[in-house]
Amino acid sequence: MPELMLDGRALRVAEGTSVAAALALSGDGCTRTSVCGQRRAPLCGMGICQECRVTIDGRRRLACQTLCREGMHVETQA
Repeated sequence: MPELMLDGRALRVAEGTSVAAALALSGDGCTRTSVCGQRRAPLCGMGICQECRVTIDGRRRLACQTLCREGMHVETQA
């Protein structure tokens, strides 16, 4: 079971869990706040909508396309 850091909080998930699923397990599942102030979350689950963009280990990635791994650092845009 990998443990990752999600916005500074440790989170342990089952092997094979996507970052998008980890976000949903950890709280509201949102990845960012829009320019209008609305919280945004993954929509399509396959990378087309781009709503799941997060920073993983310093690089912008799609949460729905990325599997969690031990020691990963994930940051959302609150």
